Amino acid sequence: MTTSKTDAKKASKIMRDPKSSKDEKSVAASDLSQAKGGKSKGGKK
Repeated sequence: MTTSKTDAKKASKIMRDPKSSKDEKSVAASDLSQAKGGKSKGGKK
């Protein structure tokens, strides 16, 4: 399943927010890694 554009934008905002918790950033990073068209370092699963 891929992350929608809207969700990817929200995740990006969380990643840039210095007030976001470590857990929030972890989830946001996961969402961004699954975003359609995003670059990933891993192979396909």
